[in-house]
Amino acid sequence: MKETKQQFEQIIALCRDLFAKKLHDYGPAWRILRPSSVTDQLLIKAKRIRSIEIKGVALVNEGIRSEFIAIVNYGIVGLIQLEKGFVDRADMDNEEAMTLYDKHAKQALELMLAKNHDYDEAWRSMRISSYTDLILQKINRTKQIESHHGQTLVSEGVDANYMDMINYAVFGLIKIEFGED
Repeated sequence: MKETKQQFEQIIALCRDLFAKKLHDYGPAWRILRPSSVTDQLLIKAKRIRSIEIKGVALVNEGIRSEFIAIVNYGIVGLIQLEKGFVDRADMDNEEAMTLYDKHAKQALELMLAKNHDYDEAWRSMRISSYTDLILQKINRTKQIESHHGQTLVSEGVDANYMDMINYAVFGLIKIEFGED
């Protein structure tokens, strides 16, 4: 499990680097997104991954790897939006955005470590395409919760689903980056 923690941290560092560069270019323009819009962005990314997996080819010069990175970053944006609420214009500086990014990435790591302990690294035996399907399932669950205005009877909320999406995307990236089948 020590290796998993290190690989997770390396993947998050990769995602964080891209997030910081986009933050430099655009600022926290994503602050205007309502959580449902973040969920739709996650849907677009996951559906593209599935399309590439099924068709075996991408016509746009970005592949599965970049879409998994986007899922990690949009998942963290979603958690920030749930915590802070959406606004009509960017209301934080890049430093605060990165601090919040790091906070939620750390929470995702802690959740992964706890689940990884209980499930005994079962994710390593899974196919990358299964992570895609699970992310899509989590998105559909999230959309259903959103249609109920966040109210659930027995299920975890939107935040838990965003966390799971982040972690499944990280697992996919670990397999891609470290060459695991």
